[in-house]
Amino acid sequence: MTKLLELELFALHDGALQHCVYCPKLCRATCPVAMVDGGETVTPWGKMAMAYYQARGDLSVAAEHGASAWDCCACYACRERCEHRIEVATVLTDARAEVAGAGAAPGPAQAVVRGFPKLEQELAAALDEWDAPGKDEARTALLIGCSYVRHSPAVARAIWAVASTFVTGGLRVIRSCCGLPLLNAGDRPGFERAAHKLAAELRGVERLVVADPGCAHTLLVDYPRIGVTLGTVELLVDLVFRGRERLPAGRLAEQCERAGGWRYHDPCQLGRGLGRYEEPRQILTHLCGQAPAEFQRARQAADCCGVGGLLAVTRPELSRAICDERLAEHRRLGAGLLVTGCGESLRRFRAGGQETADIMSLVAEAWVGEGA
Repeated sequence: MTKLLELELFALHDGALQHCVYCPKLCRATCPVAMVDGGETVTPWGKMAMAYYQARGDLSVAAEHGASAWDCCACYACRERCEHRIEVATVLTDARAEVAGAGAAPGPAQAVVRGFPKLEQELAAALDEWDAPGKDEARTALLIGCSYVRHSPAVARAIWAVASTFVTGGLRVIRSCCGLPLLNAGDRPGFERAAHKLAAELRGVERLVVADPGCAHTLLVDYPRIGVTLGTVELLVDLVFRGRERLPAGRLAEQCERAGGWRYHDPCQLGRGLGRYEEPRQILTHLCGQAPAEFQRARQAADCCGVGGLLAVTRPELSRAICDERLAEHRRLGAGLLVTGCGESLRRFRAGGQETADIMSLVAEAWVGEGA
């Protein structure tokens, strides 16, 4: 066959792609997409193989081939199983950029790019209605996260209350989006513009506190890959963890008992993405007086809720099925209040009819009386 033009992806990830193409698929059982869909092409091996042949120039970059790069919820579970620690999600994110650059991104991903200006407008309008402080001279800023602000405003206010209590010297709210929706959609130029816009808003800020782990992972991992460097970036959960002794111990023990106990869901971006497993558990243990209940697989082995990587947009039925399995397990294990620390996980679980709380809402309720 006539070899097509090689993609930049091949130069960037040749080793990772070849490891996956010639692998006996040991990570298949960890991929939530593959386990629910059942197809061979959506296993980590299948997606990486498709990217490999496109990157080599042996397969055209067309919609019917490139769409597999979006069959990934960026949960990093396959990396945990892989003996070579291959960053499949990173490779597929770069594959999305190549496919989108060739005009072959799936329609829903293209719609996300077209809708991004509206997302920014809704974010700004929500913060303006809230009258969130954002133009003062505070040297510390808070990035709450679009999902919280747009879809769970009461939780966003609780996050603000917690951050305001733990930060001294004033705090302002960042109004820009980090650009993660564009990165997931494959719009690399748009993502770079969003990153530079947020960096410009941070001029004069010495310290940025981030609530949503998806945003935090974007700033800490994805921004450096495009040459955007920020100052000090700190996770709000870390800030609360270090100061947890200031919280009233056991303050929410009765609430925990009335709810039938709490079970903690590890958000993929916070856990496998950023390595925070014990911090949220220690906070919940301090508030409740006992450790939260666990899923059968937790921490590094935790199952995904199916909402990441734009999967809820590009494959909505599949995404819901993954979430339904997570909720079904929670109910089989005795239910109770489901607690998480991610705006999109919170939104998805609540949409599935499950009583769910964000960890910062519980902190706010215990300390400043503004839980949600």
